[in-house]
Amino acid sequence: MTYILAINPGSTSTKISLYNGAEEVFTKTLRHSSEEIGGFEKVIDQFKFREGTIVAALEESGVKLEDLTAVVGRGGLLRPISSGVYAVNEEMVEDLKSAKYGEHASNLGGIIALEISKRVGCPAYIADPVVVDEMCDVARVGGHPMFPRLSIFHALNHKAIAKLYAKEIGRDYNDLNLVVAHLGGGCSIAAHSKGKVVDVNNALMGDGPFSPERTGGISAMQLAKVCFSGEYTHEEIKKIISGKGGIVAHLGTNSFKDVDDMVAAGDPKATLISDAFVYNVAKAIGGMAAALSGNVDGIVVTGGIAYGKLIMQQLTDMVKFIAPVRIYPGEDEMGALAKNALAVIEGKEEVKQY
Repeated sequence: MTYILAINPGSTSTKISLYNGAEEVFTKTLRHSSEEIGGFEKVIDQFKFREGTIVAALEESGVKLEDLTAVVGRGGLLRPISSGVYAVNEEMVEDLKSAKYGEHASNLGGIIALEISKRVGCPAYIADPVVVDEMCDVARVGGHPMFPRLSIFHALNHKAIAKLYAKEIGRDYNDLNLVVAHLGGGCSIAAHSKGKVVDVNNALMGDGPFSPERTGGISAMQLAKVCFSGEYTHEEIKKIISGKGGIVAHLGTNSFKDVDDMVAAGDPKATLISDAFVYNVAKAIGGMAAALSGNVDGIVVTGGIAYGKLIMQQLTDMVKFIAPVRIYPGEDEMGALAKNALAVIEGKEEVKQY
């Protein structure tokens, strides 16, 4: 048996999956109440609490820690690194604990993976964290030296879905030019060229199309005016950009199912915002097609919003002139984590050092 434990911490939950090789044994979502999470000042302070809930959940499921072959955690905000599977080491843990490159719940993934692995003497990994950076030099240049473009996106799901698409059409991912769009709480649209993400919007810090929770690209002058209005703190501005911006600011919900229901009920404002969302995503896909000089083998759309049949049809109609469009609703980050770890265990991929 090759038991692999995958750990994916979110803001109010921790998802865990146990795999035996490539086969899923179980997946559980451990939900954390606002009272439990609210008692911690910083994300890193939740470390022992979340580790304890994971160990308890495994024990309840009859899983012995000593049976684990490897533990793989969701990669957090680290320095820019290339795509791949990384061994969790002390330098990585220090950067995650100190939030040197930003604070996010995913920072706990590697830390918890290492601590659990230490209990049983098995390896701990992360795979394709959000800071995967393969951008070409010209894509990094912003409008001022103070503001270079950064690669922060849904790298794990991008890579997994792109490779799945390549397999389904009988091609090698490393031979394809693809535009991949992950549409969830945040949206990342990327140009994949021969196995590398050569351009992508910063899906966390205000770039690209707006999303259910993020403003995306907005006028710098308008933002500067609000920042110096005296009406908002720095933390409030950060929340406007990421957390309370986008669709939730327009319609009071971050659920696209709610938006679809409003549209179906004939709500004109919801219809306008939904149409504007699709319009902006389509423009972003067109931009990434241009980054590939129009040589696009396929457009791949994934993420939770991809479950919406109406908006997916709208989006497909707008961009199908570029290349064939394939929709993969949802995401399989847990499977992607486990399969990356399995590739290392089976010697199909080399583990990298941070």
